[in-house]
Amino acid sequence: MRTDPFRELDRLTQQVFGTWTRPAAMPMDAYRQGDEFVVVFDLPGVTSEAIDLDIERNVLTVKAERRPTAVGEGAETQIAERPHGVFSRQLFLGDGLDTDRIQAAYENGVLTLRIPVAERAKPRKISVAGADPAEPKQIDA
Repeated sequence: MRTDPFRELDRLTQQVFGTWTRPAAMPMDAYRQGDEFVVVFDLPGVTSEAIDLDIERNVLTVKAERRPTAVGEGAETQIAERPHGVFSRQLFLGDGLDTDRIQAAYENGVLTLRIPVAERAKPRKISVAGADPAEPKQIDA
């Protein structure tokens, strides 16, 4: 079996940069800060109107569309490396997050989602009655 190095290079390039019909995934960072999770997506060149957020059964779907730059009449494209098309990413959120209070902000090509931890998932203290019912004891949960 022969190996074509150019075909392998083309396949690798498509995985990294994507294609028009299947763009590469949008880069993401996620971290916990206090009582909320923060998820940050890099979406340079995308307008806020082209971003769509949906949540269904604890699955958050982020879709964004970057359209090609309009080239003037008579212009001839020399290089086109910036990915265009529809980007999509799904996050599976745990039951311990409050999906009804997700906040989204978009600034300078960065989409920031803040997902609060649900009250039922936060640590709390439980009172336990001791031998003397007048003196309840605290146990950290």
